[in-house]
Amino acid sequence: MGSRRKARECALQMLFAADVAGTRGDQLARTFWSELTEDELEPGAQEFATRLAMGALTHLDEVDERIKSRAEHWRISRMALVDRNLLRLAVYEFLHEPTPRTVIINEALEIARRFSTYEATQFINGILDAIKRDLDQDSPEPESAASEPEGKASEEGS
Repeated sequence: MGSRRKARECALQMLFAADVAGTRGDQLARTFWSELTEDELEPGAQEFATRLAMGALTHLDEVDERIKSRAEHWRISRMALVDRNLLRLAVYEFLHEPTPRTVIINEALEIARRFSTYEATQFINGILDAIKRDLDQDSPEPESAASEPEGKASEEGS
């Protein structure tokens, strides 16, 4: 498993902890990295995970509005905790990180397969794909970013 995927999984776990315990900010990150995680991550991946989790929490209203706009007949509070936080993580990354949107969706689906259910992957894919289409209409990605797989080049920047 790549370090960026592991970082996203850690970010998801931080969001889950924030959702359950109500912990926010620096205390959440400190507690997670010192007590809750068993895995060692390289410093760049740890920084990426913390940036994703803290960013999603900081922009929670904006992120949740995007999700609400495409989650027809679903209130965010009624979604499964993992699914809700995985959507938040991906939508935050859509809006505030330079990662290609297709890569974000693929990563979210791989993580959903590990932490949620088959039905959840379909649900998450549908919502993220619709949000991606909305964002592509507003600001299309450059061709190189949309088709570039996440790999060594993007790992070096984080």
